[in-house]
Amino acid sequence: MSESPEKIAQQIADGLLEAGLMLATAESCTGGWVAKVLTDIAGSSEWFDRGFVTYSNTAKQEMLGVREQTLSEQGAVSEAVVKEMVVGALASSGASLALSVSGIAGPGGGSLEKPVGTVWFAWQRTGGPVQAACHHFSGDRDSVRRQAVIVALKGVLALL
Repeated sequence: MSESPEKIAQQIADGLLEAGLMLATAESCTGGWVAKVLTDIAGSSEWFDRGFVTYSNTAKQEMLGVREQTLSEQGAVSEAVVKEMVVGALASSGASLALSVSGIAGPGGGSLEKPVGTVWFAWQRTGGPVQAACHHFSGDRDSVRRQAVIVALKGVLALL
């Protein structure tokens, strides 16, 4: 059984508090679920700055500065887009650490190149390199999204 998102979120809270860092999230397919798990923790305003839910391409462009060319050439579910999302989240917030996630949770929307369950992630600390990863999850929409939340949170933990 994998770790619960709540347990990982508490570890993140402790780490961010100890390091004096603030976190921002930029979410597409998870629809704010990562931010919800984090802000379920009392006192999260001490280490959680804000969450961007940028479900549409327009929102990704307007709120996070994702380039239209990147979206049209790579698609919203791509390494290039999640990297631009995480950079934008840092630039548009008071955070020093950010994560981004964009994927295809299903049941539709997949293709041969990007089947349902394909989710891209990126993480960055201010001044550090952007780290990105792609995962392929199985299960229904809720299961794909839950697995994505856990991977997003684990990536933050790894940067602390």
